[in-house]
This record gives sequence, C-alpha cells and structure tokens, in this order.
Amino acid sequence: MTLLSALCATGETLKLWPSDRCTPIANPGATVTQQENKVVAVNIAPTHPWPGVAMNMSGEGLDLSPYGKLRTRVKNTSGHALTISLSAKTGTPKDGPGGSVKVEAGETGEIISTLRSSPWILDAPLELVGMNSHPKAITNGPSKETSIKSFHIFVDRKSMAEKPASYQVLSMETLSSPVKYLKSESFLPFVDTFGQFIHDDWPGKIHSASELEKSKQDEAQWLAKTEPMPDRNTWGGWTKGPQLKATGHFRTEKVKGTWWLVDPEGRLFFSQGVDCVRAGASTGIEHREKYFAWLPAKDDPLAAFYGKDTWAPHNFYKGKTPFKTFDFSSANMVRKYGAEWKQTFQTLAHTRIKAWGLNTIANWSDSTVYLLRKTPYTATFSSWAPAIEGSEGWWGKFSDPFAPEFRDSVKKGMAKQKEQGTPDDPWCIGYFVDNELSWGKNDKSLAEAALASPEQQPCKIAFKDWLVKKYDTVEKLNQTWGTSYSSWEQFLQSKNVPSETGASSDITAFHSQIAEMYFKTIRDVLREEAPNKLYLGSRVAWGAPSVYRASAKYCDVVSVNIYSRRVNKDLPPDAEDKPMINGEFHFGALDRGLFHTGLVPTESQAERAECYRNFVTECLNHPRFVGTHWFQWRDQPLTARGDGENYQIGFLTVTDQPYPELVEAARTIGKTMYETRYSRK
Repeated sequence: MTLLSALCATGETLKLWPSDRCTPIANPGATVTQQENKVVAVNIAPTHPWPGVAMNMSGEGLDLSPYGKLRTRVKNTSGHALTISLSAKTGTPKDGPGGSVKVEAGETGEIISTLRSSPWILDAPLELVGMNSHPKAITNGPSKETSIKSFHIFVDRKSMAEKPASYQVLSMETLSSPVKYLKSESFLPFVDTFGQFIHDDWPGKIHSASELEKSKQDEAQWLAKTEPMPDRNTWGGWTKGPQLKATGHFRTEKVKGTWWLVDPEGRLFFSQGVDCVRAGASTGIEHREKYFAWLPAKDDPLAAFYGKDTWAPHNFYKGKTPFKTFDFSSANMVRKYGAEWKQTFQTLAHTRIKAWGLNTIANWSDSTVYLLRKTPYTATFSSWAPAIEGSEGWWGKFSDPFAPEFRDSVKKGMAKQKEQGTPDDPWCIGYFVDNELSWGKNDKSLAEAALASPEQQPCKIAFKDWLVKKYDTVEKLNQTWGTSYSSWEQFLQSKNVPSETGASSDITAFHSQIAEMYFKTIRDVLREEAPNKLYLGSRVAWGAPSVYRASAKYCDVVSVNIYSRRVNKDLPPDAEDKPMINGEFHFGALDRGLFHTGLVPTESQAERAECYRNFVTECLNHPRFVGTHWFQWRDQPLTARGDGENYQIGFLTVTDQPYPELVEAARTIGKTMYETRYSRK
C-alpha cells in the first residue's frame, strides 16, 4: 500500500501545531511569543504590508498533498475585526496553497487551505503538458515542487485600519478529503466529444446530444418564467432612486458621499457585469492529439472550429507558435442551436445577462454582441510603444509613454472605435485602455527601468532633460546622487542604477512622471476623440501608490483587478477622490470536472456563490466602487488556453450551461443592489 492510500484508508490527520514539526518565527513588523499550551501570540504594527508569523517546517519540508486540506485555527485578540491570511511557501518562486478568514474582535476563526491541487490522483507519473493544473501522481517523498517549507500567517495592513493589532495561532492540522484514483496507463484520452473530462461525473455533465437538447429546453423554460429585476429603466438604472441630470451618456457623480455611475437618463447605475462575453474558447491540440477522444474529420462540418493561435506568453506553447487549436465551446453551440448558432448566441447573451441580475457587458467581449445595443457595455483597446527595455513583468515590458508611437497608438485605437460608432453610442459606458501593466514592485521601478535602458530610450532622455533643468550641471547631480558621471552623455550611456540614497527622491519623482505621462496622454486623446465617454483606466492588478495617484489624477474612473475574497484595493489617502471599478474577480471549485479553481479557490459551487455575494456586497458598501465585473463568461478549456490557464471560472460550462448556484447569487445581489448601496452609511 502506498503512503497516499494508507493515509486515505485510515483517515489519519497530522498535527503540525502544537508539535515539534513547526517553529514560529516573527516576520518584519511583528513580535511573536509562545503562551500556555503553545499558543502563538502575534503582535503587529501597521508599518509593514503583511506583518505576521512564519511557521517554519523542520528539515527539508513535508509533502502534505496526500492529506487534502489544512485547518488553521486563529483568534483575533484585537479590538477590531481582522482578516487573517495564510500562504504556504514551497521554496520555489510559486507559492503553495493559502486562504483567509475575517475574524471579529475576540472571536475565533478557521482558515481552510486545499493542499492537493486536484481531487484526481494518478497511480504513476504521466507527462501532461500545456495546463496550469492537471491530475498528478503523488510520490512517497517530498519534492521541490510539493514540499512545503513554511506557512506564513499574516494580516494585510489595510485590514488593520492603520491600528496595531494582535492575534493568536491556536492550532494547525491536516484534514482528509475525498480522492479518486486513476490509472495512468488508461488515462489517455481524457477529453470527451464535448470537451469535458472523461474519467468522472458531476451534476450538469453532458453525455449525449439528447441531454444537450434538454439543457437548452430547460434553460428556455427558466428564462421564460424569470421575473426581471425590479425598478429598472432601459439602461438598467434605478428608477426608484433620485432623478439626476440626464446627458444622454454615462457619467459619474458623488451622491450623499457615495460615488455612482449615472445612466443616460440621469438614474443611478451600479455596473454588475461579466467579462469575455464571446462564443469561442479554443484550446491547443497540436503535440497533444492523444488527449482527445474525438476531434472532427476534415469533412465534418465541425472541422470549421479548427484554428491556429499565436498567443502563448507562458507555458508549453511558448515558442511553439503558431499551433493548431480546436474550439469545443463553439462546436457545442452548433450542436445545441443549429446553423443559426451565432445569432442565437448574440441575442441569448443579452437575455441571460438581464435574467441573471447583471447589467453590463464588460471587458474583452465580442463587439457583435454589445453592438446590438441592448445592454450597457465597456469598450477596450490597447496602446503600444517601444518598451522600456529595463522593465519586466508577467505580461511583458512596459511601453514607453514618452515615445511618439505611444500617442499614435492610442489615436489608432480610437480610430477603430469610431468605425464601430462607440464614441457617440449611449450604450457605451467608456473605455478601458490596456490591462494589468508591468508597473513594477515599488514607487521607483519604472524610473530604475529607464536608467537600466539603452541611451536612446525616450523616457531615459526625458529623465535626463528633467535632471538638467533641476541640477543644470552633471557635477551638481553627482554631488546629490553620489555618482561620478563625466557628462550628461555618460549618464545616458550608463545602465547602472545608483544605490545611493541621494538619488532616491529623484528616482521616485520620475517614476511618478512616467505614470502620469502614461495616463495623461491617453486621457488627452480620449477627450479629443470621445468627449462623452468615461476613461476607465488600465485595470491595475499590481502597482505602488504612485500608480493609483496618477490614475486618479487623469482617469474618470480608476480601474483595478482584484483576485481576493475581500475588496483589498483603494486609493491612497493623498490621491484625488475618484470613483473606482473592479475589472476582474472570480472564484472557482473542482466539483464540476475541471482541473484548476482559478486564482481564488473555493470548496464547492455553493461556496463559490457565497463568495460572489460577499464580494459584490463589499463593493456595494464601498464609497468609491461603482461596479465590479466577473472574469469570465465561460469556463476556460479543460486543456487550457494558450498560456496554460484552465480555470473553472465561468458563468457557463463548455457545453453552454449556466452554473445555477452562481446565477442565483448574481440574481440575489441584483434584486437589492441599489437599495443596498443607496442606504450605505
């Protein structure tokens, strides 16, 4: 019997704390003491972003994935509520499992972390590629990828209300969870005719064309009897609320201390939307043909959904472009709706959105859907310029906003929007420009990237020109910076980033100038080309306070992407007061046949729905947030998109079936969201 099967057979749990397996060590910003019964008491000050305690594992770490879950009991000993989080560290760049819990003052809570990446376990290793997660074999010993070195139990400084706080770690122990064994020798193929996982079953799985037809009829009946959201006008605005100035376009206004969108008729509007409203969801099949039990023959009408993809910034297909793909989602809609499936998809999308309590077609959506002009929408395009060569980031380097190509690219993006008529369309709320840019890790990053770039880099030349105006001579610069440039030309030629503290304030200041140049340039073009539309920003996923300040200075609405159970982003106190919108959030679970939960895991569809309700309610109760958009319309493919993401994050499955739990959560919020926000204190 293997270690894994023995553990599951006996239901054994493993106590990590109190025990000699862990040693508590204070992280920066915290002090740690052990009290009676080995309770770990943690006192923290709001001087570090994530102060807390590291529970370091002894030896080389321990592979805890056979146990399934970890339960960490914590007590909030502060005088105010805290959100206490856990993050497992594996010794690799990628963190392990985690979780969080909000605990009221004096109360005890539990953080439940999923230790096993999949409920399906292979009996022997099998090479599977191109997916961020898939069933794996568990070995009898720790490996670099699965061995957990420590657990960090910490508090986000923002949840401390800028006050000192304290909490206790009472215990940490593993929990058993169901596991399903699969034989590696018979695992392939593992994708069925409909793009679903072959080796399991679950509610809503489609097994035949007749079941697909029945799912269509069942939804049609549900839609026919579903009551519309109450007290809404044509745009989805709140007819029971105050009548404000009507401009014929969406705008923003602060009402009784709370920011709102205002619809074209002058009614309060909160944008509860969904991203990626489109039909297709292609997956790579090249080099992986053996994964699929069925792919259409060349003369099959469904062969129309073969394609080629060139987008693979990460994972297996990086460097293998173009690669052959197949789109199971669109193939299933042909099976479900027939030859007119595209028109059905387009009109049904609007019907579904309204029935689900949503009111916005959000980023990355198909223009053929939103240009039917039945639901408010956000448009999007990307800017481009030669990159700041010294920069780096997950989605690539940062475009240089001082390059002349930058402004030209924004004008070209708006030219395409003009072709579609969005600048004068009352259904268009406004524009997102770019997404999750590489702002760097702190308030110096972009300026340091400029210094590390070649001498012809436009922003580096702009940095030099700014320094010339400030210091006049390079000798005066050297005196302040502690450097030894022989000339301004040598400043441009050097790629060294000064470490001396004398340069710090100038580097920080120019980082802000780069951020401001970025937002100001886009703002100016939008004012020229689409004066009636809102500039919705660039959907900040990571960035220091200077990024938020610059965005607030030039954007009509500051957009952020939040992948957390809590609304954990806001403007810094010294930023201009502007409304905010959350461009992406999601939750996923592994109980519907997919291999990855997405960025914020939950245990089930029921918990996923509850997390949705809690998150949107937090946005409704926040004075700045005027909307929040779910990412995304449909689950990602089981075998992943080009970069390896294969997340269970949709309102819809690959067979075009709504998740009833998530739909009901959105409807519940939708019915009362205006009353909730308008009555907030």
